[in-house]
Amino acid sequence: MTEPKFIPLTEYLEYSEAEMQKRTVTFYENIKRRRSIRQFSDRQVSREIIENCIRAAAYAPSGANMQPWYFVAAGNPEIKKEIREAAEKEEINFYKKRAPEKWLNALKPLGTNIHKPFLETAPYLIVIFAQRYHVLSNGNIEKHYYVNESVGIATGILITAIHNAGLVSLTYTPSPMGFLNKILDRPSSEKAFLILVVGYPDENATVPEIKKKSLQEICEFV
Repeated sequence: MTEPKFIPLTEYLEYSEAEMQKRTVTFYENIKRRRSIRQFSDRQVSREIIENCIRAAAYAPSGANMQPWYFVAAGNPEIKKEIREAAEKEEINFYKKRAPEKWLNALKPLGTNIHKPFLETAPYLIVIFAQRYHVLSNGNIEKHYYVNESVGIATGILITAIHNAGLVSLTYTPSPMGFLNKILDRPSSEKAFLILVVGYPDENATVPEIKKKSLQEICEFV
């Protein structure tokens, strides 16, 4: 086994406590404006902006540094149409057959239904795949560790980067999502984690009136 190689930590930046307070407040005020959007404009977004956001997501920590993620940014109208048609087929089955009444009641305040026009309207659908393993050059299989945790962290960073860029997004998870492997030609070693719909909000976009839990409800110091 090769001995691990370590290099000096040179990129860490330390701030004064006052600066840290300022930065945390600024970040909090920015991120609390983030909303999930279902009405998108068809206004185009520069590919370079999407690339930069994905680059940021790729710096997420991962189990054993396996980086078990793959991003497919679908901007082709024909591919987006194919994804929408396949997703809506699953949604019909979900809403009419599979979803229990309690689940449907929980979704009512959000105004969701089987129709997903945003999958065609938004300029980009970033499909995030979780890689369970990869095949080495010698044909052996190398298992990945903490895949869902790692991909979840990367997805969170991507959502934050999209918001920081001035765009909006929607996390969308039709179930099942196996159709995405076929449409996007991804191997069986990967499983779709979610679709991140990305773009500008429609000028008449609305969002449900909801509240977030308070700090006291979600946190304690011991």
